[in-house]
Amino acid sequence: MNLAKFPRRGYVTTPTPIEPLPNFSKALDGKVNIYIKRDDMLPGTAGGNKTRKLDFCMADALAQGANAIITCGAVQSNHCRLTLAWAVKEGLDCHLVLEERVKGSYKPEASGNNFLFQLLGVKSITVVPGGSDMICEMGKVAETLKAQGKKPYVIPGGASNKIGALGYVNCAEEILRQLFEMKLSIDHMIVPSGSAGTHAGIIAGMYANNACIPVTGIGVNRPKDVQEAAVHKLAQETLKYIGAPVSLPADKVVAFDDYVGPGYSLPTGSMVEAVKLLAGTEAILLDPVYSGKAMAGLIDLVRKGHFPEGTNLLFLHTGGSPALFAYLDTFRK
Repeated sequence: MNLAKFPRRGYVTTPTPIEPLPNFSKALDGKVNIYIKRDDMLPGTAGGNKTRKLDFCMADALAQGANAIITCGAVQSNHCRLTLAWAVKEGLDCHLVLEERVKGSYKPEASGNNFLFQLLGVKSITVVPGGSDMICEMGKVAETLKAQGKKPYVIPGGASNKIGALGYVNCAEEILRQLFEMKLSIDHMIVPSGSAGTHAGIIAGMYANNACIPVTGIGVNRPKDVQEAAVHKLAQETLKYIGAPVSLPADKVVAFDDYVGPGYSLPTGSMVEAVKLLAGTEAILLDPVYSGKAMAGLIDLVRKGHFPEGTNLLFLHTGGSPALFAYLDTFRK
């Protein structure tokens, strides 16, 4: 693969660390060895995985002469925070369309990412009901901006298209190089699986490099069959886009839906346990929507004996800890 042929802004200049989690592993009886890929430490306001995707998406926007960015997400969207952050750095206006997936959940005065949207100077926020056609809603904002003489560029939720997924194809190659340099063999990788771009990009990168490291996604929103189909479709599109002469078997995509709980962004007991356990053993903060539920899935799978004893597991930390501050009541119970 030659990712250098795709324009990017250079937001990611150094690899994020891969760290062992000895205390956390011991807290899970020490039967497996757990490592963490710290994409929570990526550049951008408060860090997170979307920076890798936006590295490519923002380059495409600027190449098209855009002077305004439109994107969407849930009311505490980490993606919206980072899109806004990089738009500020690039001198671009940023307009957000927030989907109120839980009725009444949008509170302009809320902490977490809602506060950061205001602090970073978002140009406009449009709140729409859960289940809205977000592409259509962003299109309405785009038409309004065009009528004002602006040239908007629309980035889909999570920057999850074949352009954004390049960020995680690159991450897969970064991981493989790091593992080689660390003389570390990883048997299995666990990733949060939401809008599909991160999961699809990692799978495409691993598969195109013939890495033979199985990747399991822990879904945070959709039923298993729907999520796996979405990830597989985007991974195939990404492989085609990068010119990899491979066809991805459907069984290479696994996304469990057992840890979503009552719905997207709604707290679960296992998520709270996961966040507290990692904080209390390794002083690393997860977020309550993606990495918290994904880590809850990892914990449950380890406890069930899903992985053979001695397995080396790598968990992808996608960031998002600012959202914790919108869930204070959940963690103080």
